[in-house]
Amino acid sequence: MPNWNPWQGCQKTSEGCKNCYIYTYDGKDGKNVGQVFKTKYFDLPAQRKKNGDYKLKSDDIVYTCFYSDFFIELADTWRTDAWVYIKERSDLNFLFLTKRIHRFHECIPPDWNDGYDNVIVGVSVENQKMADDRCSLLKNYPIKHKGIICQPLIGPIDLENYLDGMEFVTVGGEQGQNGRSCDYNWILSLREQCIRHNVPFTFRQTGTYFIKDDVHYKIARNDQSKQARLANIDYYPTR
Repeated sequence: MPNWNPWQGCQKTSEGCKNCYIYTYDGKDGKNVGQVFKTKYFDLPAQRKKNGDYKLKSDDIVYTCFYSDFFIELADTWRTDAWVYIKERSDLNFLFLTKRIHRFHECIPPDWNDGYDNVIVGVSVENQKMADDRCSLLKNYPIKHKGIICQPLIGPIDLENYLDGMEFVTVGGEQGQNGRSCDYNWILSLREQCIRHNVPFTFRQTGTYFIKDDVHYKIARNDQSKQARLANIDYYPTR
C-alpha cells in the first residue's frame, strides 16, 4: 500500500509521543524533527506517468501523513491544497491517524458535510485518558469511515463506549530500547470488546517489551509483527 507524506516533522503532544519513531529514526541523523516542512511528495496523488496514468493506482489505500499529523497546526497553510488532491483522487482511499482530533472543525474542507467517502480517520490513543479525550470526539464527528489505533499501548483501555460506528481497532506495543512494556492481557481485553461490538480487530505488533502470563520478554524488532501474527487473535466479523 502506498504512502503519502505531504509534510514531515511533528511535535509531541501526549505520553504516547514519548518515544515516537519519527524522533527515533529521523532524530538520529541530527534532523530537527520538530520542524514541520512540506515534502517533495506533496502533490503525489496528482502525479502522472509519461503515458498520462496516475502514479498511484485506483482503489489503493494510501497511508497519509504517517511522518507527521495531518491535523498539526504547523501545516495549516498547506492542508487546503492537500484536500484538493484527496478530492481529485476519489478513486483512492486516504487513511490518516491523528492525535489532534480536537482540531477537526478547523481542519476539514468547506464541502466536507458528513465526510468524504474516500477518507478514513483514525485516532491514536495510548492509555485510558487519551482514549476518553479523543474517542469521545471521534465518535460524534461527521466522518464516514473511522477507527481507533491503540499504539503504543502503554496501559489497559476500555473502549466499550466508543466502538459503535468504528470500522477497525488496531493494537500494538511500543518499539525501541526505551519502550514501555505492553501486557498481553490488555490486548486480549480490547479484542473481547471488539468482538462484543462486532468491530474488526488487528494485533499489529508486540512492541519491544512484552508481558505474557506474567513473564517479561524482550522481542527483536524484526520479530514483533511475526509474534503478533502467531498469536492468531485478529478478528474479522462477518457482517
